[in-house]
Amino acid sequence: MHIKILICSCNRIAIASNGKYEITRMHIPDGLLNAGTLVGTAVISTGGVAGAVRVVGKKLGEKQIPMMGVLAAFIFAAQMLNVPIVFGGTSGHFLGAALCVVLLGPWATLIILTLVLIVQCFIFQDGGILALGANIFNMGIVGGGAAYLIYQLGLKLFENNVRTKTILSFAAAWCSVVLASVACSLEIVISDVIPLRVVLPAMFGTHAIIGLLEGAITVAALTLLRKTRADLLDLQESWQTDEE
Repeated sequence: MHIKILICSCNRIAIASNGKYEITRMHIPDGLLNAGTLVGTAVISTGGVAGAVRVVGKKLGEKQIPMMGVLAAFIFAAQMLNVPIVFGGTSGHFLGAALCVVLLGPWATLIILTLVLIVQCFIFQDGGILALGANIFNMGIVGGGAAYLIYQLGLKLFENNVRTKTILSFAAAWCSVVLASVACSLEIVISDVIPLRVVLPAMFGTHAIIGLLEGAITVAALTLLRKTRADLLDLQESWQTDEE
């Protein structure tokens, strides 16, 4: 019996019952996760997005609003381009959580990724409607939250200079992709779709490579901004100053 099991998070990958990988064009689709997992991730994502809207609505300045639109458009376009991975018949695409976090912080990042995922879901059928909460949780909350914690913790532990920020941006980007895939793996295990010993190594190994691409794109984008529009790199700091 050949049963295809989709296990997508921030890239587009499928794993079959015979252990072979196949390419697919979806994030987590409907029908993969059980009802409890769908409801749980939907509740968490709804609460997270509602909190993000409140924070951003109160604290966001005139300079940050256009940047949110630009980043959303950039990430949406970038996620439409899949890069093939050299093994396993898999492909990956840009997540963008770390880039948004560095420029605008975690709350704006969650809103941006949520909007991107909603458009992909309802217009391009990329991911299930019922699984939208799970996709937002994996990429927006886990991915964005991980990127923010790693980046901010690194700034507190190490000297705050361009080299440190570059390294931390790469590390945050890599971790955001890998941890999002781990969250997706756990949801699949909880839903009793496939054993942890099978899904976790497959997801982690593939996303560890995809994370390198994520880190390289993030660093390249931030380096370009630093050379052409250095003022944009101060948006999050100015926002935090306004909060204080």
